[in-house]
Amino acid sequence: MSLRTRLAAVTATLVALTLTACAGLPVDGPVHVGRAIDEVEGLPDFSFVPDGPVADATPQQVVEGFIAAGSGPRQNWATAQEFLTREFRETWKPQAGVIIHAAGDRTVDVVSDEEIVVNVDPVATVDDTGAYEPSGEGAIPLRYELVLENEQWRIAQAPDGIVLDANRFSSVFRSYSLAYFDPKWRSLVPDVRWFPATNPATRITDALVTGPKSPWLASSVQNAFPEDVSLTQPSVPVDAGVAQVSLDASARDLSAQTLSRMQAQLEASLADAGILKVQMLVGDEVLDVRAATVEEHRVEVRPLVLAEGRFGFLSGSELEELPELTAAFSTIEPESIELDADRTTAAVRTTSGAVLRVASDGSVAELDTRAGLTAPSIDPFGHIWTVPSSTPAEIVAYGPDGSARTLAGGWTGATAVSAMRVSRDGTRVAALVRDGVRSAVWVAGIVRDDGDVPVAIGEPHPVATLAGDGIELTWLDDATVALVWTDGEQRMMREQPIGGEGVEILAPAGVVSVAGGNQPGSVRLRTAEGALFVQRGSWQILAADVDVLAVQQGTPD
Repeated sequence: MSLRTRLAAVTATLVALTLTACAGLPVDGPVHVGRAIDEVEGLPDFSFVPDGPVADATPQQVVEGFIAAGSGPRQNWATAQEFLTREFRETWKPQAGVIIHAAGDRTVDVVSDEEIVVNVDPVATVDDTGAYEPSGEGAIPLRYELVLENEQWRIAQAPDGIVLDANRFSSVFRSYSLAYFDPKWRSLVPDVRWFPATNPATRITDALVTGPKSPWLASSVQNAFPEDVSLTQPSVPVDAGVAQVSLDASARDLSAQTLSRMQAQLEASLADAGILKVQMLVGDEVLDVRAATVEEHRVEVRPLVLAEGRFGFLSGSELEELPELTAAFSTIEPESIELDADRTTAAVRTTSGAVLRVASDGSVAELDTRAGLTAPSIDPFGHIWTVPSSTPAEIVAYGPDGSARTLAGGWTGATAVSAMRVSRDGTRVAALVRDGVRSAVWVAGIVRDDGDVPVAIGEPHPVATLAGDGIELTWLDDATVALVWTDGEQRMMREQPIGGEGVEILAPAGVVSVAGGNQPGSVRLRTAEGALFVQRGSWQILAADVDVLAVQQGTPD
């Protein structure tokens, strides 16, 4: 169940409880006008209220109470700090990070009254910037030292950060996307972070304006906020859905273009927190700024397929053909197709394993014939990306002019790669890899020169580990991929955010390819026999004779 689904369920429960109690409400008297729906101040703010220490608690009870109080982030985890000595409260850093473990997967070793060791097996961690990363370290010991203070046991030493089980974490923390620009200021690129759900506008704004970009993405995006511009207030007040961001006086000297880009980043970053409008202020003056226009990378909602010799968009039993590409495909035997946003160029792997560039003018150019190539991917600038499954470091990008460039970096540390796709905005590339012992989803930032030619990919960033072998993946939106993997005899489909826990369901038997729409839940799957499935509550067959399920990289301007 996704975070939004869980939130909706909690809301529904609260509404039901409220209605149950209506018998005690007044039924006469004046009618008071409430706030308009569009003035709601963001998402409902649910939070745990953990218990503080009880009198004469044992050392183990103190430690366990302290860990449980990690679910209460209000006032800098004030309840958790009650379990600490007065001196240690001055140095303990609850915002240093989060260790997330499976529910019930925690053991306590009482070494003595003065020393307790808690053993946890992390499934993921969140660092002090809010970046989420799956963990494969195995069990780790967390050591707590205790002393008597005023005849009560209190913690005198503990690891910085908090410990939460996975269920509690997804209730206390929520994901938010910091919005950065691509290097040419065309598109906004999400950098997913996890913050406590209390006062998210302040945490998001501080991370965007003064915090660092995620290291794996830093060389592929840029921030319109100059380093010498700072926030003048520690909090971002929100009134009637309007967030006020106070900047220092140097913001007055910035160009109108820079300010409009800053406004665009703030509006996009705060949207996940339910903010309806953002005002940038210098002192008491509200800056008159309109957000910069940015490109969106949406695809046609209809599946793009090659069926019975015709290539186009499928709607029911009708197919809207792209005739020029149909003619071009008639001369080859495509096995996989990825179409660019302009619908003029396709990256194709044939049944013989060769990668071709196929254009709507009928031209077909052979690019790569290395053995074991994965399905190719085309970026927004016409470069077609290829990589052999057995040599993950040998990524080659073929330019529109036919030039070939081997990219520096590659999938360092991987022993095999089964799928690779460039994001629709061209700033990132995702892959299904094997690191020798397990399969995983990795993502890396793309480094380009001034002419938009890819020259390298950054350090790969782990997104998720898989219990079986990866088959294929695709981008669903700017921050989510969908992938298919095999778990023994079964095929599984997983929707995986780039920074967070994925959601898996059983896929139809024999699935070999996947394509996506514009959001989670828009997955399309094709089996080896040609059956095309879509997700409508359960998997439903849309067509039975599809030869290729194509991937789209956008729509024409």
